[in-house]
Amino acid sequence: MSKRSGVILDVQMKRESKSFTDALYAVLTAAGLFEGPKFMLSGLSGMAFKFTVHEKLLPMSVTAYGQWGTEHSPAVDNLGIFFQYDGGRTRHASFGEYQRIAIDSVKQSLDRGRACIYWIPEFGVIHGYDEDDRVFYVQDGWSGETQIILYDNFGLNFTPFWFCHYVGEAVKIPLQDAVLESLRLALGDWETPYKTLPDLNIASGRLAYSFLIRALRQGGFDSNGAVYILESFQTSRIEISAYLQEVQSVLPGLEEVQRFYAELVEGLKGPLAAAISVKNSSKLLNQEQLPSLCSALKKALALEERAMQQVSVISEQYPDRKRSTLPRWGAHTAR
Repeated sequence: MSKRSGVILDVQMKRESKSFTDALYAVLTAAGLFEGPKFMLSGLSGMAFKFTVHEKLLPMSVTAYGQWGTEHSPAVDNLGIFFQYDGGRTRHASFGEYQRIAIDSVKQSLDRGRACIYWIPEFGVIHGYDEDDRVFYVQDGWSGETQIILYDNFGLNFTPFWFCHYVGEAVKIPLQDAVLESLRLALGDWETPYKTLPDLNIASGRLAYSFLIRALRQGGFDSNGAVYILESFQTSRIEISAYLQEVQSVLPGLEEVQRFYAELVEGLKGPLAAAISVKNSSKLLNQEQLPSLCSALKKALALEERAMQQVSVISEQYPDRKRSTLPRWGAHTAR
């Protein structure tokens, strides 16, 4: 970087999936920590299976799949990647000190050649810094352009919280173990109706379907949010189908799970294409197509329910020490 102190890493983020998945893929592939298509990372991490819907179909539904620390850590852990994060609420009196420490941590990570995942919002990638100008270079994945964030503004955004994630070295996890754990993560998401308690306005997994269908039928929802949720949902199910197609020989019974998701993807293709139209560069919902879309979503729910029943059958055939072994100090870590 000429004579200025700092670094710029060759990282390219592209929005195609959930923002965290896109950012993680960009960071890991640039660091040589992951090889393969994005759908494999999305599947192995369990991120593809996460599905949350606000009762008014707000755009934030797509990233409101739980407390990010507790959601992202198992996902990245299943890839065999060391993972740390800083984050919290900007209203806290201690934010200034946490901000200072996080800024130093980001620069240290960049100096080691590792970009960082950063809540812009949504999630993006910090891929460089300039110490003289006291700025970070950030990508959001929507364009090839780099944004600039002042050190003083680090963590500040229109949401009440901030997050930054760092990655370290990697260890090798046997594929069968990783696939099995990804299915268990998926099953946990499917069977947990609320991931952001005490808030009951956002549903997860199975219940998210009900929130989506009810909102589309009753009206009064956020139209832009509805389009974003539907497109994100379709993308994630395509990822799941592709992932299961790739790993179906790893565990007996996965072929059936993959068939359910392949049928789900095919069944939604037509109704979604008919329901979403483009006008003046904006995507809109065709109201007259919503009844048929709701019918297609009900069929998708039934197919995913059958898929998860089969996942449960597969899971029960193998020991699950992560969820069945009680530590000596009980269910909680020692304090």
